[in-house]
Amino acid sequence: MKRIGMGLVGAGFIGPHHLEAVRRLGFVDVVAIADFNDELARQKAEALGVPKWYGNYQALLDDPDVHVVHNATPNYMHHPVSMAAIAAGKHIVSDKPLAMTSAQARELLDAATARGVVHAVTFNYRGNPLVQQARTMIAKGEIGPPRFIHGQYLQDWLLFDTDYSWRLEPDKGGESSAMGDIGSHWCDLAQHVSGLRITHVLSDLTTVIPVRKKPSGARLAFQKASAEDAYESVEIKVEDLCSVLVRFENGAKGTFSVGQVCAGHKNDLWLEVNGGEASLRWHQETQNELWIGHRAKGNMILQKDPSLMDPDVAGLAKLPGGHQEAWPDAFRNVLRAVYEHIAEGRPMSERPPYFSSFEDGWRANAVIDAVLASHRNGNVWTAVATL
Repeated sequence: MKRIGMGLVGAGFIGPHHLEAVRRLGFVDVVAIADFNDELARQKAEALGVPKWYGNYQALLDDPDVHVVHNATPNYMHHPVSMAAIAAGKHIVSDKPLAMTSAQARELLDAATARGVVHAVTFNYRGNPLVQQARTMIAKGEIGPPRFIHGQYLQDWLLFDTDYSWRLEPDKGGESSAMGDIGSHWCDLAQHVSGLRITHVLSDLTTVIPVRKKPSGARLAFQKASAEDAYESVEIKVEDLCSVLVRFENGAKGTFSVGQVCAGHKNDLWLEVNGGEASLRWHQETQNELWIGHRAKGNMILQKDPSLMDPDVAGLAKLPGGHQEAWPDAFRNVLRAVYEHIAEGRPMSERPPYFSSFEDGWRANAVIDAVLASHRNGNVWTAVATL
């Protein structure tokens, strides 16, 4: 397989995980890092073993050795960086949410389609073997038609008023915080696994901590506050807790909650689909198990084991039963699909299901916009836009 050069824009919390995942593929060369200035880029490149660094993203885009750009910048930079990469004819992998609004996301989708570049969004939970097992079982009718789809995504890293992130600033993170940051993952997972689009939402958003202590220096996501930090008090205008009722295109109903102020919940994502004949539940914190619920016989736990999984998706499990696979392995699976697609020169229409495109990114942004509109208009049912 031909070698492909990768460049990373933004090496904060998630950026190094992009590098680790592509290095595990074996046919991708990490060429360069770009950050906000030369010194910061140099420090990160040296720490991460990357040969070249640039103090701005345009310089990285001008590098002919970079064929694929990974956009791991804060949310407000997703649109300009990705648009510039597309204009330069580079394939583009963006973190979620794809953009600050669905209108921006649509611009990116249209531009990438017109330019003919490969485009992907890192909805990495799709790459988990048992997520694909659940999707395949539903697609093959093994649980009957989905009737109720529900779940949650809860964390506790913003529990205290001393916890802070750029994600809480609307000009950097967008009008939504918890919903845009982790709710986008749940919505993509629900639609992907069930095969159904979310058509309407009714939401209730809350800012549990209305005033926070913003540190004078930078702080990575999940990094604890220090007693030595200098602070200023700032008013928070985005939600840190959200509950949503949803309707799906086949008439199925659903509900989910997202929050980052829930003590004891570290990365507590789960999804359950109740069908006419059986139920399925996948829980990210026990991701090597898939719960299958029955009425007329005992419930069961399907372990992540390629010899027991559907042959169509068993190849995503790289280790035999009893050998645990986790978050980085799912991320690698997603990026392997992207890079094999690029290497083989196939059209976007032939990508595997766990390869999420800018169209999928747009759909998640459209749900976020509808959730915000529902709350803003008095907690009313609101339609989700369609392409």
